[in-house]
Amino acid sequence: MNTDVVWPVSVQWAQLTLRPLSMRDRAEWDCVRYRNREWLEPWEASNPLPGGEPPTYRQFVKLMRDQAKQGTSLPWLITEVNPDTGRNELVGQLSVSSITGGSFRSATLGYWVDAAQAGRGIAPMAVAMATDYCFQHLNLHRMEINIRPENVKSLRVVQKLGFRDEGLRKDFLHISGHWRDHRSFALTSPEVPRGLVHRFTGSDELMAVRKGRF
Repeated sequence: MNTDVVWPVSVQWAQLTLRPLSMRDRAEWDCVRYRNREWLEPWEASNPLPGGEPPTYRQFVKLMRDQAKQGTSLPWLITEVNPDTGRNELVGQLSVSSITGGSFRSATLGYWVDAAQAGRGIAPMAVAMATDYCFQHLNLHRMEINIRPENVKSLRVVQKLGFRDEGLRKDFLHISGHWRDHRSFALTSPEVPRGLVHRFTGSDELMAVRKGRF
């Protein structure tokens, strides 16, 4: 168990919030995921075992919650305030996984964003927020993101944020039914002494970090 990780925790900057995934999000989750099924399918992790089925929503939430309580994961939804309704709406998901302490102090980050919201800077901003939280509150040293070479839109996210390209990983993950190559990108905390949010936005506004949900 990684005792450095506090869970549940939410992070907010301006209108964007990273908050814990929960059972009561199922209706909105199902709606957004169904609407984005063709957008997300080429990049979705799959089970390489014969007859392997993806988990149900309940199983997925339980797995994510258990990993978070063990200190190895931060399973966040990305939500944004709708200016017309004032409601925080689901626009994507971001998960920090494989959180390791000790002399390694590293984690891996993955994300997806609603196709209707793509191109608005939500993904890079969410990645910047999560990275700053891990560097500044968990005292991690390194963040890693692995992306398929064909995923041009996701590659733009790490390029905008200045993650270093550390090369190709052959047959790295089972995605959409096949073992797929990935390019590995990384950033260490000394490379962003004022934080990744500051480097991306130029703003000195601080993130709000709270235990529980906003």
